[in-house]
Amino acid sequence: MSRPSLKLTAVAALLAFAGPAWSQDETAGSETAPDADLSEVVATVNGEEITLGHMLMVRAGLPEQYQQLPPDVLFEGILDQLIQQEALAQSDSAEETTGVRLTLENERRALLASEAVAGLSRDAVSEEDIQNAYDEQFGSEGGATEYNAAHILVETEEEAQALIEELNGGADFATLAQERSTGPSGANGGDLGWFAAGQMVQPFQDAVETLEPGAISEPVETQFGWHVVKLNETRQQEAPALEEVRDQIEQQLAQARVEAAIEELVAGSEVTRPGEDLDPAVLGRTDLLMSE
Repeated sequence: MSRPSLKLTAVAALLAFAGPAWSQDETAGSETAPDADLSEVVATVNGEEITLGHMLMVRAGLPEQYQQLPPDVLFEGILDQLIQQEALAQSDSAEETTGVRLTLENERRALLASEAVAGLSRDAVSEEDIQNAYDEQFGSEGGATEYNAAHILVETEEEAQALIEELNGGADFATLAQERSTGPSGANGGDLGWFAAGQMVQPFQDAVETLEPGAISEPVETQFGWHVVKLNETRQQEAPALEEVRDQIEQQLAQARVEAAIEELVAGSEVTRPGEDLDPAVLGRTDLLMSE
């Protein structure tokens, strides 16, 4: 792999850098690497120092495929890149425009915020918290309720009411569905199979959940027309084992903890919003960023 390829990648990594990449694995390579000091100067450009710390930050931000390159290739390529960048930064062509200044301010804010989030996330979620969250989500009765139902879909409430009267008189539900339903399930006697909450439109779902197995609903209106619903039976989904959802629950708890901490920090801060009355269209004035 050529050095120019590595240099281009280093540039891309620096430009795209938006978070503390070093936190991904703070001890990577520490067992085999020699003793070192972040402040050790590795090069100067017109008296401006480039340190080992600067090099390590570039290395930490490289894509995985470049992380595996031999140390001598990485060292030379990264150092050359930093020297070139420093020379460019000191050149007459480099202007610290308003856009550059604002970008640096935003990046500093984002990096410090990322560090704070990482610190909050590192606080271990206790086993008791995980167990309590599992019990709350899945309970002692297992998973969510599933429903097995059938329906007859017609165009008017009057038609639906007439069907209910026929069913109360002893008519067969499946036969009426095959003969009268306008929905695609009519050919199967109106059978909808098994479904859980949220899979049907709300008025239909609400009607199903109020029925006892074997019961028939009053006319139910949805955007599709009028339904006569029959609940055949219900069952409980089998709850997953704790170990199957442990990581998911732990992530949920950690995220909730971070969100609560952020809300508390914001609530405890003196926040003013004098820009709320600005016309949102002002965000289109990116030309202002070019000013010096």
